[in-house]
Amino acid sequence: MTQPFVIEPLSKDHDRTGFSCGHEKVDAYFRQAVSQDVKRKYATCFVAREVATGRVAGFYTLSSSNVPLKDVPAELAKKLPRYPTVPAVLIGWMGRDQAFRGTGIGEALLFDAIRTVATAPIGTHAIFADAIDERAAAFYAAFGFMPLLEQPLRLFLPVATGLALLDG
Repeated sequence: MTQPFVIEPLSKDHDRTGFSCGHEKVDAYFRQAVSQDVKRKYATCFVAREVATGRVAGFYTLSSSNVPLKDVPAELAKKLPRYPTVPAVLIGWMGRDQAFRGTGIGEALLFDAIRTVATAPIGTHAIFADAIDERAAAFYAAFGFMPLLEQPLRLFLPVATGLALLDG
């Protein structure tokens, strides 16, 4: 039996014109700007494509990042080296087309992002997510992401915690 979706790097073959997650800022970014970010190496973009139709069901982007150690919740910061910043990868944009609501594609995209970061041959301590609004922040929080002290819509997940989430 084949899987209904495949997650793969964004390419010119992916039709983004009809994508609609219900948040115009996210839709506009995915339809119009993401390819420029990829071309400039500001981000990588992965899409979930429905195998049967080729339709884009969702996407996420990853970028290198860091966060000041002082912004990390105290219970985590005390376990980290005293460098001024924490090396991280940022999930900057993520969206699921409204037509695929209830299919689990949002969770599949998040887990794929965590797996991609955790298995990359580069050192990173954490995954950050920039939530577009409180509803998106709640989505990330449901998987163990914690808000930064001064930026509640920027959430933090240690890579080790993300690996345990994948194994569980």
